[in-house]
Amino acid sequence: MQRVFSQDGTQIAYDVAGDGPALILVGGALSFRGFEGAREMLALLAPRFTVINFDRRGRGDSGDTLPYAVEREVEDIEALIDAAGGTAYLYGTSSGAVLALEAASRLPDKVRGLLMYEPPLILDDRRPPVTADYVRRLEQTLAEGRRGDAVALFMTDAVGVPQEFVDAMRYGDPQVAAGNGDTMTPPDWARMEKLAHTLLYDQAIAGPTMRGDASLPARWAQATMPVLVVVGGNSAPFFHSGAQALVEHLPNAEYRVLEGQDHAVAPAAISPLISEFFIPA
Repeated sequence: MQRVFSQDGTQIAYDVAGDGPALILVGGALSFRGFEGAREMLALLAPRFTVINFDRRGRGDSGDTLPYAVEREVEDIEALIDAAGGTAYLYGTSSGAVLALEAASRLPDKVRGLLMYEPPLILDDRRPPVTADYVRRLEQTLAEGRRGDAVALFMTDAVGVPQEFVDAMRYGDPQVAAGNGDTMTPPDWARMEKLAHTLLYDQAIAGPTMRGDASLPARWAQATMPVLVVVGGNSAPFFHSGAQALVEHLPNAEYRVLEGQDHAVAPAAISPLISEFFIPA
């Protein structure tokens, strides 16, 4: 593990592997560098890149400085870019894709290229916008210390996962009980609960993109580097229309469908596309 100091003094923890141009992985909501998928991406991309897998502020081994602002996370990415030599490629997923796009638009001289996987843009009637009271309910749930309920609220109201699937993730098989007779909590859910407070951070990043504002993509026109927006073939239609709207507004962008994938993209499926786009054969 290595550390870098962001502009406000926050320590950002990261792992680095490989040899080649710098590539920074920007995770989405409830992600951190210790998750299996992030470690797999690091290993798959290391043969062609110097891969930086970091804990966004408030997660894992990174620090946190309040009050939160999206600009501070952009400064975190800039500190990582500077530590890597001054320029880097960015790969972001979900709300992390929106954060990576925000960084690219603010740091066009430092970001060599950007690949986004399914930034959550609701720009038409293919999906209802997130309800106006979602943030208030999320804040209240976290203030009451109900971290598991906060994760569940995010899953159902922001992501759109049916309640029965959220319950299955949270409680596991109801026939499997712990020694004290209580239902066992799956390990991944327990890890997500530890990150529940950062849902407000991702809401600050991606909340505006999920409110049905069709004029939003124009704000990122300063991202003039090569950009690829990728959507899974099995994913909801609004991801496709949002990606296409981004491509129309960004100066140097392409749109591609990765067949057989959904929002939880497999590292083995996306990593060849990352290599192909950033370092053409």
